[in-house]
Amino acid sequence: MKTTLEELQAFVAVVDGGSITAAADTLGQTVSGISRALARLEKKLDTTLLRRTTRRTELTEEGQAFLQRTRAILASIDDAEEHMAARRQQPAGRLRVNAATPFMLHAVVPLVPAFRKAYPQITLQLDTDETYIDLLERRTDVAIRIGQLPDSTLHARPLCTSRLRVLASPDYLARTGRPKSEADLARHTLLGFNQPESLNHWPLRGAHGDAWPIVPSLTASSGETLRQLALQGVGIVCLSDFMTAADRARGDLVQVLAKDTVEVRQPISAVYYRNTQLAARIACFLDFLQERLG
Repeated sequence: MKTTLEELQAFVAVVDGGSITAAADTLGQTVSGISRALARLEKKLDTTLLRRTTRRTELTEEGQAFLQRTRAILASIDDAEEHMAARRQQPAGRLRVNAATPFMLHAVVPLVPAFRKAYPQITLQLDTDETYIDLLERRTDVAIRIGQLPDSTLHARPLCTSRLRVLASPDYLARTGRPKSEADLARHTLLGFNQPESLNHWPLRGAHGDAWPIVPSLTASSGETLRQLALQGVGIVCLSDFMTAADRARGDLVQVLAKDTVEVRQPISAVYYRNTQLAARIACFLDFLQERLG
């Protein structure tokens, strides 16, 4: 059976105080509690550490050797606690963040310089995937996910929402004409996702209610690929504001069927495991994102 921290502390306190009574006062425990801790320790080590008389307590040779190692162990624990306290004050260490490529490029990357200036001791590792990943398998601290989250053992923290819009480039519309109704989309090149199929239901009012199912002429796994295709004038696309706001501000993409568009805002959340204590570096990263994206 392994020795415990309580037993080691009791042993050192008796040596330093010169008696069990003094050790009990130092540690805020009862005399009987200190005596039992010493007895357990000596039994586990199968040796006598202290010679106890009515007047004094002396270390045996074995006790002297064990005391040196015990002091080193307790000093190491104190150092570790101080180090962790310092990390809480100034977060440090590697932070592995996973997100879909568009969100990483358009939302996270622009914030990296300011984050690194605020938290220079945090080393960011930025990974991208277009589908949900297993955080444990990929050794990921926090993943940013877009859309409704399935039930899981992951803890979720909302960061912001982002509106969906149907968009096209002025060049494409000049060549093909601007659609005036949902029915007009049938004669246009529609850019959609490979998966999930729900992303190919555009927020347009019509015969299908507030979600218009499209038949894509071309599909891709990444919203960034679809954005680039739309910018090149290949077709019409439905994308989130977080990745197209700058394009719309420059006039590179324009909204179509605006009057028929339902305001649908995609929730954007950070997920991490519930059964792990939220490390300071994860907390400060999520606080930083939420403050600037929310």
